[in-house]
Amino acid sequence: MNELVVVSLEVRAALAEGRSVVALETTIVAHGFPAPHGVEVGLQMEEAVRGAGATPATIGVLDGRIRVGLDDDELGRFDSSARKLGPRDLAACAVAGDVGATTVGGVLAVARTVGIRFMGTGGIGGVHRGYPARPDVSADLVALVTAPVLVACSGAKSLLDIPATMEHLETLGIPVLGYRTDTLPLFYEAEGGPAVTQRVDDPTTAARVAAAHWELGGCGLLLTNPPPEVVEVGDLIEEAVAKAARDGVSGQAVTPFVLAFLHERSDGRTREVNRKLAVANARLAGDVSVAFAAL
Repeated sequence: MNELVVVSLEVRAALAEGRSVVALETTIVAHGFPAPHGVEVGLQMEEAVRGAGATPATIGVLDGRIRVGLDDDELGRFDSSARKLGPRDLAACAVAGDVGATTVGGVLAVARTVGIRFMGTGGIGGVHRGYPARPDVSADLVALVTAPVLVACSGAKSLLDIPATMEHLETLGIPVLGYRTDTLPLFYEAEGGPAVTQRVDDPTTAARVAAAHWELGGCGLLLTNPPPEVVEVGDLIEEAVAKAARDGVSGQAVTPFVLAFLHERSDGRTREVNRKLAVANARLAGDVSVAFAAL
């Protein structure tokens, strides 16, 4: 590995021995929750991965290096001042010496480099509302094309244009598996989304589909997992998106703005659901990675 990317001893040993490793983002820590809740969620996600029998590899940029695998003190440095990093931003952030929190797309770029095949997260980015009049498509989708990684998530983030996101995923050839569901989860809601590519009912089947897909030279996959708890916030999301537009919030700033709005207006209910689904997805990614290693 080159000097730009530093892999922790624990993660390096797991990869060298062919053991299961699950990548985790740091944007959910820095921008998904108000401090100190973000760090708590990050630690809970790592513990969920370990509970499945896999090794967590939380990824972020610190001190001029892309770190794969963080200790507790390092994780604690990711707060709201951290830059949000997609694939395009990793090198520039490292050279600048800034603290950088990885998005799903940023993690996928690093995972491809170090050979990690599985990731757990809350939800992925996608096509934003107003497309194509105002083109805004998350780099997460493009990163999935180049990274053969299975991402366990609760669908796309609720503020997005969900039908357009599903169409874009189809165009890019990215399979969308439903874990014990026939339709795409809508982050805070378990049902109501478009039909998924294929339903799978256990981690072994998901691992077998991923293995077959990669054997054919396929790209990344989504394994969508309904949230363990449901909260109906459709009206609040519409209000939050409209307020973001009025306030001139755009680009990478939209998601943390909307999440903060929802957390406040729902009296913290969305924050708790977000925590539970992120931890559940980390555990699912761990379960599938362990099943994959046993194939």
